[in-house]
Amino acid sequence: MSDGKFGLFSRLKAGLSRTAGNFGAGLTAVFTKRKLDAAALEELEDLLIAADLGPAVAARVSGKLAKDRFEKEISEDEIKAALAGVVSEILDPVAKPLVIDATKRPHVILVVGVNGTGKTTTIGKIAHNLAAEGKTVVLAAADTFRAAAIEQLEIWGDRTGSDVVRRDVGADPAAVAYEGLRHAQAQDADVLLVDTAGRLQNKANLMDELAKVVRVLGKLDADAPHDCLLVLDATTGQNALRQVEVFSDVCDVTGLVMTKLDGTARGGVLVAVAERFGLPVHYIGIGEGVDDLQPFAAQDFAQAIAGQDN
Repeated sequence: MSDGKFGLFSRLKAGLSRTAGNFGAGLTAVFTKRKLDAAALEELEDLLIAADLGPAVAARVSGKLAKDRFEKEISEDEIKAALAGVVSEILDPVAKPLVIDATKRPHVILVVGVNGTGKTTTIGKIAHNLAAEGKTVVLAAADTFRAAAIEQLEIWGDRTGSDVVRRDVGADPAAVAYEGLRHAQAQDADVLLVDTAGRLQNKANLMDELAKVVRVLGKLDADAPHDCLLVLDATTGQNALRQVEVFSDVCDVTGLVMTKLDGTARGGVLVAVAERFGLPVHYIGIGEGVDDLQPFAAQDFAQAIAGQDN
């Protein structure tokens, strides 16, 4: 393993240490010198559900163990290996990089999610990654309800050498998105990233607003947006499942980014989301730094969440 790969795994494992630690402590309490009987399996399922992995995943893990080890003594390491195996089976099919289609120029990415998930920061970090690959990026500040979001995007524009299309607070988000695409087309940019507001208090308003953004983008490019990325915050736990449902009603969500996996005991929710929806997971956020938005690696995540070493 390269030093770089080992360093990333170490940071991921550190970030998921609370999720893995809570689970590990529970395992120690349940399985010290004990056979894997029906009561133990039930307690194991409770532990997995408490880690936000969800009932379906919990049932798969306990079912796998029951098949192989029922009424036999079992070690924590064997349980962790079973958990990592099941999680990896769920996550492997959804671990897909964000692919920029060179035939769609600019490749338009609509970024959605509730306020507070780290959406604007995620856009900045994706722009940073794309710029590092030599791609030209335009940012459209279509979250016009928060002055801070507009200012934050301008800072990321300066950092990444990306043009930023903005209007004043309260302007029509669809108009900003339209101007952003027109500017990106004029500049022959590789990618347009469109920030959006995420106010779930009134779902009807949110849907109308995002539907209008999608509609006006389609006037300039019938295939736009080419991707709709949903940014989820791991600390919200099971609420993330509801957010996927809501935003999938609003736009065709093509992929996920999960932020704030560092320092939460609820990192298992990514597994629950993947198990239920099967949407591609492009990136995970394991810190505040510009390099802490990492392409999603299923096996590394599975081992880290189980508390295994790489």
